Amino acid sequence: MIIVMRSGAPAEEISRISKEVEADGLEAEKIIGEHKVVIGLVGDTASLDPAQFKDISPWIEQVLRVEKPFKRVSRDYRHGEASTVEIPTGNGVISVGENHPVAVVAGPCSVENEGMIVEIAQRVKAAGAKFLRGGAYKPRTSPYAFQGHGESGLDLLAAARDATGLGIITEVMDTADVEKIGAVADVLQVGARNMQNFALLKKVGAQDKPVLLKRGMSATIDEWLMAAEYILAAGNSNVILCERGLRTFDRQYTRNLLDLSAVPVLRTLTHLPIMVDPSHGTGWSQFVPTLAKGAIAVGTDSLMIEVHNNPAKAMSDGPQSLTPDQFDALMADLAPIGTAVGRWEKATAAVG
Repeated sequence: MIIVMRSGAPAEEISRISKEVEADGLEAEKIIGEHKVVIGLVGDTASLDPAQFKDISPWIEQVLRVEKPFKRVSRDYRHGEASTVEIPTGNGVISVGENHPVAVVAGPCSVENEGMIVEIAQRVKAAGAKFLRGGAYKPRTSPYAFQGHGESGLDLLAAARDATGLGIITEVMDTADVEKIGAVADVLQVGARNMQNFALLKKVGAQDKPVLLKRGMSATIDEWLMAAEYILAAGNSNVILCERGLRTFDRQYTRNLLDLSAVPVLRTLTHLPIMVDPSHGTGWSQFVPTLAKGAIAVGTDSLMIEVHNNPAKAMSDGPQSLTPDQFDALMADLAPIGTAVGRWEKATAAVG
């Protein structure tokens, strides 16, 4: 349930109403929109009649129920307004959301050594990327495959950030690692395999770094949004949803089935920013540019592209990685599409 306040409602009145509903055993969350303030109510609201709130304050415009099973994640919870995730980096605060330019994230699947990660960071920054991705801890299907360098890999990511100022996005796999990864990363990624690791969702929800939540490889949209609800319910509202492809019956030609339809569908359901990962979504570098263009056309807020300076020798996911030169070309090709839909920075569009 949400209480929509009239424009210009005094802060004292908003605070008073929040305290009054909290005295009845509900959680009250103030949401500041572009034009109005909304008070979100979470708890047992089934027996409450929206009409009973009319006498609480003349500053209440309307009271609405949020019918979706996911409450805080629902677009209705913010009275239809989109949210923005603000991420401080060495190059300034980067805003990710539907009212901002597309933020491009690029880098290798795994951090291999300092020279490699710094070189890639410099190249993708020069092409217009805002964030560097790279796995220090890697979940792999085989226990014998390269699992990442762990804590020393975080040091390599820190070196790349120091050299470029790029924001760092890296995956957290275990609740025990959240604190040390959060000390380096600007965004904590919860991977597809952990989308419903509820202990991990609660843990990243209890800390204040933004969270990138990848869609599980066979997850429905409702399951994905309910996973995000765990993070918001734990206190962290800075969540970005990442579509990375679904496992399907035909894996002969692509690694996964990239669900671009999820972008417009999510736009109607949630206020959270949306990212698309065409690298994992296709599994083959030659298909990544086409799907990246399509993702911008359907309205994504961010792209995640795997880039490696020598994909043939990559320790993981080489076949789906672009070379830095290919990434340069892709960014130049994305600029006209991003500009056409009003979602591209002029400085980025000039790179080519």
